[in-house]
Amino acid sequence: MCAVAGCAKRRRAGGQLLTRLLSRARQSHQSAWCNPDQVSLSIKDHSRRHVLDGKRILLIVGGGIAAYKSLELIRLLAREGIGARVILTRAGAEFVTPLSLGSLSGDKVYQELFSLTDEAEMGHIELSRSADLVVVCPATADLMAKAANGLANDLASTALLATDKPVLMVPTMNVRMWEHAATKRNVAQLRADGVTVMEPDVGPMACGEFGAGRLPEPERIAKEVRRMLAGPKGHGPLAGFRAIITAGPTREPLDPVRFISNHSSGKQGYAIADALARLGADVRLVTGPTQLPIPDGVTALRVETAVEMQDAVKASLPADIFIGVAAVADWRPATRAQGKLKLKGGAEDKVALQLVENPDILKSIGAKRKDRPRLVIGFAAETSDVERHARGKLARKGCDWIVANDVSGDVMGGADNEVLLVTKAGTERWPRMGKAEVAMKLAERIAATFDDSRTNAAE
Repeated sequence: MCAVAGCAKRRRAGGQLLTRLLSRARQSHQSAWCNPDQVSLSIKDHSRRHVLDGKRILLIVGGGIAAYKSLELIRLLAREGIGARVILTRAGAEFVTPLSLGSLSGDKVYQELFSLTDEAEMGHIELSRSADLVVVCPATADLMAKAANGLANDLASTALLATDKPVLMVPTMNVRMWEHAATKRNVAQLRADGVTVMEPDVGPMACGEFGAGRLPEPERIAKEVRRMLAGPKGHGPLAGFRAIITAGPTREPLDPVRFISNHSSGKQGYAIADALARLGADVRLVTGPTQLPIPDGVTALRVETAVEMQDAVKASLPADIFIGVAAVADWRPATRAQGKLKLKGGAEDKVALQLVENPDILKSIGAKRKDRPRLVIGFAAETSDVERHARGKLARKGCDWIVANDVSGDVMGGADNEVLLVTKAGTERWPRMGKAEVAMKLAERIAATFDDSRTNAAE
């Protein structure tokens, strides 16, 4: 833990943060339906739209300037139906208050091992086993050392020793502390004991130093929590279903050194592939050139051009789900020059490029009579009149759903997205959220649709 003065000032800042978080939490539960009586997404009960609804974590908040991020983590998990019960250490209480944590979690905050009231209401043994996952965030060097060596002299360390549930530790500390031999030894022991220890972020620290030891951002922590709560891939509500996802840009070569492409990063498509795999689907990711790692449990087919992407999609059929997220180039050069084109001429010279239209992969899938996936979803990246253009695309491409977004800002390459889910019956607006959250929400919506289909068939 970095030594940082001014705890009173941080408490005031924490109060302001709490106000903002509570406001955002209320907004997140008010996602507007454009026509709630007409939107038909094959879901009978929208209250169970989150596959992880009802899951709970026990959140142990250690001492460190990054403890305020635990507030945002609670909010992010609550949006997905994941509840949190909190243990606040004495050091953690120097940075965040029980009121802040209790207000966001909606539950009692536990602090003392020898509290007669707390022990009467819920003993520390029961507390340690009352959740599906124990998350230590921030996990200080002290907390990890206690857990690695089986020490139990306060509520947090006792709960860690008594729990029979999976444990996730999210470290944060000074870079020298993180690199110390004792810390490395403790981390190795924890991992050998079956504890999941995240790698800290690298960057500037409150103590003025730079390096590994920063607490990961709440979105990354929430993603790891979702992964651990969802269980092993290949098991889940989409087990037995195959999904094909296209992602990233395509590159249409002009010559050996130049190509036509776009700004797509592939982040949203990769996140969707990951989310579907976490829900048990057999996922084929047909990806254009990106710098992203392939998600665990996902089979990737790497391509460059639109024609190659179309061939890879055809080779991956049949499938139950097709989601066209890739930003496929509409046009390609009619011919590819064997040598570098000399495109810079004199003032009187004219340079002309002859283009031909690329195949429309989404339309070809939506129009199939044989081997058409049961659910065909397209993406519409627009800069104006988003819903109108999305509804037009829904009709032209023969899709079942369109996920539309406004890309005039920082969406391409950014971490967040704000989308509309457009169907023939209506439009649903989703609030701005991380791309991983968008992906999981879409995956859960798909799972609920297939679950309802199973139920209707059984009836």
